Amino acid sequence: MTTTPIGKLERVSLRAVWEHEAHNFTQWLENNISVLNDALELNLVNVDREQAAGSFSIDLVAEDEGGGTVIIENQLEKSNHDHLGKLITYLTAMSAKAAVWIVSDPRPEHVAAIAWLNESSSAAFYMVKVEAVRIGDSPPAPLFTLIVGPSEESKDVGHAKKEFAERYSIRKRWWTQLVERSAKVSKLHAHITPGEYSWIGTSSGIRGLNLNYVIAQDGCGAELYIDRGKDEEDENKSIFDQLFAHKAEIEAAFGGTLSWERLEGKRACRIKHNQSGGGYRASEEQWPGLQDGIIKAMDRLEKALRPHLKQLKINQ
Repeated sequence: MTTTPIGKLERVSLRAVWEHEAHNFTQWLENNISVLNDALELNLVNVDREQAAGSFSIDLVAEDEGGGTVIIENQLEKSNHDHLGKLITYLTAMSAKAAVWIVSDPRPEHVAAIAWLNESSSAAFYMVKVEAVRIGDSPPAPLFTLIVGPSEESKDVGHAKKEFAERYSIRKRWWTQLVERSAKVSKLHAHITPGEYSWIGTSSGIRGLNLNYVIAQDGCGAELYIDRGKDEEDENKSIFDQLFAHKAEIEAAFGGTLSWERLEGKRACRIKHNQSGGGYRASEEQWPGLQDGIIKAMDRLEKALRPHLKQLKINQ
């Protein structure tokens, strides 16, 4: 039985194969773009060298199957900020659909930057590691490895991040308007600086008992949130139970049913008025009506709870 001989793959210095990046490697790649196509599963054609982009010169400019412009930036060394900046500048200058950055040593921070660009941009970004290899005395051969590139998953992540960023901005506008409107009814929240999160609140006058406004995509509300801090779960539950014992009186004073949430297994508790009909995703024309509803509810809730909060048996 004969054994097929197996050679050993060896890496060759890139400079031993392409002595000069622009004169040797870039020219070779222009004439052998199919090697890069195979690595990226693309079909780049009509490759041109040293296209002008303002006062700069792009290594290679190609077209994809749809005729879109693709720029290629070569760097036969460790990736750096200068070339990352050039990549983005060239893509913008050429209104390109995609950018390919070929490096010999991709640094982690630049891999992360390319991944972020794929999440955050409509363009496609590829980072490719180039090596030269051979077996025994064979001629050196190029080896392209895709380090990071565009994907449906990255675009989905990008859309999700954009949605979260928009959510923060919308909520800040909501709270800004609500604080201004609430000052006409009560000074309770007039000193609050509008934030970006799903709630804003102020102390009821007792440590750990806060009167909060809350907002979600499709609803909003006003609540007493009970959380005296770490290691005080038992006291939180005791405070809730003391107030719950006066549920009928509190709801009568409030003028409606409240949601009594002891939140078993969690540290905090809450007593809440839930208002349906819309949250921060409602049209902004609806916001004043929605906000006025929970502002009035907060005023009623604070007044309904006030005498019972004064009677609580708690550790100060």
